[in-house]
Amino acid sequence: MSQDIVADGLNQIMNTKKAKKKELILKKHSKILKEILDLAKKEDYLDYSVEAKGLKVIIKNVNEIKAIKPRYTVQVKKINFYVRRFLPAKNFGFVVVSTSRGIMKHYDAESKNIGGCLLAYMY
Repeated sequence: MSQDIVADGLNQIMNTKKAKKKELILKKHSKILKEILDLAKKEDYLDYSVEAKGLKVIIKNVNEIKAIKPRYTVQVKKINFYVRRFLPAKNFGFVVVSTSRGIMKHYDAESKNIGGCLLAYMY
């Protein structure tokens, strides 16, 4: 376990998926991780709920969900470069961007014309 709760949580989700299991409990979680999981929940990639032990995550139909390390800070015109780098095809998945207006998908950040820090990607 490292100090990066987001990367650890997303790695645990991918390890559970590779082990062909459908659910896990994340004991360490943060607000940023919850917001990333909210975006995944809206796309129906996974579902989660807060329980006494931690976050119970149910994996639905996510192919890959990973943290971006190091976290690149990009301008709005450079976001597409990193989208092509991390996603396998056009209009397939999204990159999570932390902006001054909150955490959002890359195409929402481009439409609002704001850059930010790249946190994760999923498809």
